[in-house]
Amino acid sequence: MGQGGGPGRGSRVSGGDIAKQRELNRQAPEVEGLGRRIAELFSPYRGRLGIIIALVLVSAALGIVPPLITQRVFDDGLFPPSGSPNMPVLIWLVTIMLLVFVVSQVLGIVQTKFTAEVGNSVMGDLRVKLFSHLQSMELGFFTRTKTGVIQSRLQNDVGGVASVLSNTVSSVIGNTVTVIAAFVAMLLLSWQLTIIALVLLPILVAGQRRVGQIRARIAGETQESLSEMSAITQEALSVSGVLLAKTYSRQRAETERYAVENNNQIRLQVRQAMSGQLFFGVIQVFMSAVPAIVYLVSGWIIANAQGQGFDAGITAGTIVAFTTVQARLLFPMMALMRVALDLQTSRALFARIFEYLDLEPAILDAADAKEPNETGERAGRVQFERVTFRYPDAAVESAPTLDRVSFTVEPGEFVAFVGASGSGKTTIGSLIPRLYEASEGSVRYAGEDVRTLRQEALMDRIGVVTQEPYLFHASIADNLRYADPEASQEQIEAAAKLANIHETIVSFEQGYDTIVGERGYRLSGGEKQRIAIARVLLKNPRVLVLDEATSALDTVNERIVQRALDDARSGRTTIAIAHRLSTIVDADRIYVVSAGRIIEQGSHEELLEFDGAYAELYAQQS
Repeated sequence: MGQGGGPGRGSRVSGGDIAKQRELNRQAPEVEGLGRRIAELFSPYRGRLGIIIALVLVSAALGIVPPLITQRVFDDGLFPPSGSPNMPVLIWLVTIMLLVFVVSQVLGIVQTKFTAEVGNSVMGDLRVKLFSHLQSMELGFFTRTKTGVIQSRLQNDVGGVASVLSNTVSSVIGNTVTVIAAFVAMLLLSWQLTIIALVLLPILVAGQRRVGQIRARIAGETQESLSEMSAITQEALSVSGVLLAKTYSRQRAETERYAVENNNQIRLQVRQAMSGQLFFGVIQVFMSAVPAIVYLVSGWIIANAQGQGFDAGITAGTIVAFTTVQARLLFPMMALMRVALDLQTSRALFARIFEYLDLEPAILDAADAKEPNETGERAGRVQFERVTFRYPDAAVESAPTLDRVSFTVEPGEFVAFVGASGSGKTTIGSLIPRLYEASEGSVRYAGEDVRTLRQEALMDRIGVVTQEPYLFHASIADNLRYADPEASQEQIEAAAKLANIHETIVSFEQGYDTIVGERGYRLSGGEKQRIAIARVLLKNPRVLVLDEATSALDTVNERIVQRALDDARSGRTTIAIAHRLSTIVDADRIYVVSAGRIIEQGSHEELLEFDGAYAELYAQQS
């Protein structure tokens, strides 16, 4: 239920606004305890994480065994002191190597399964948690935020951290253990060669940190661009957006708008792909050069030792084993650096996700919220007591949308609110089900302040029919069952008959299984409105709020829908926000709203006799 012309209505933002928003997104929002909160996502899966860690530790330990065996293969099997190959020893060592390879592969497959399960489960939990939290946000949040931006947080941002959630734990543990084990093995083989192999490590770590900062900034810009593309797609390719573009011949302009953002996305993706390539190129050169340097240094050490008449302790098997272990060291180190880069990059995405999760809904249940007490004659009573309301993003110095409004609607009464657009009558309808919160004063249901009631319990007792009803791209029956998933076919048809739409539905080839199309575009305006009325009747609320429910219809459909509304009002408290005065002439009481205040009240006849604002409105429409 929107506010006519009020603050917060969706509109296409300007290029300056987009640029300003992108500038804000270049720096990820600060989220307190980000690392701890990411770790907490894994807490429901501690058992499987323990299995993964055990598998990783065993696999990493096994990974160091083949290089060490390689030394023995050369020194004891192929070139033993006796001179000729020792076949029994060689067969035994090769058998061990093959068994290690087989066991490592089996463990790797099992580890991959558990890792994929945990990573995707965590990502699914995060997506559902974000979706659920967004569902709890107040209506004003959605009037201020583009739908495409919200969709991008759910899809692009959560999807962007998928690889981090899936691979980080196993990669960090496995590669760390491998690096430590390889380092120890290298020291055991030759401490001199170890120094040569690790001399450039501090420089590589410093380079990795700088590259990570650059990639994190680019990732924030990339996600902001994806958000804008999602927003453009949602706006331009919806039924309403396509219809608007066609009727104003703006298809080319919409395509150009999308193409501009698409080109920006291409540029950012290329920058993201290229960032760090020079750094990793240097690592590759270093990795390729180290074995050659080891050969050179080994030759120098051996030659120098022989010249001085002592044994250098470096054999052919030592050199082969060392270079093999060195490769085992540098590849995990490179993997750890990539993980570190991914973590730095993903911080921007996690920050955007947690930024939404940290949003506090403006309307929350009180700690002691209760069910409405509907004993006696209180059920269905609605009261406003000196209610003043300002929209959250309205200027402080501006006049309030509602200013000290007071009225009482008794159970079963039919009252109407009329007035010019922007007078505040729609806002009254929004405050009754607590879609917004009164700034001052109190809104009461059944004699109790709605702020003391559970929101869900309050909503169960209030039904709303808006000017433009929303129907899902589903069957008529599914749209009706949205009010009551357990409703039988008989109950659905009974509600449709009360709404004067049953005969129309059964005349369709597929009856209640007819697909209505996106937003119900396959139906006429009158048919959509009557289905919406049938849906609210299936809910069976005590209070019915009609927000200009017939103002968008032609005269014939208005009369059909009005008859349905007359039946729907029976036995219910009904509050109508009306534009066409012909629809509310039989109301028990009519309130005239102007500039956020009630300036007249009475029955149709009384207000005509009073000859004030209502009489003038009625004369204009007549």
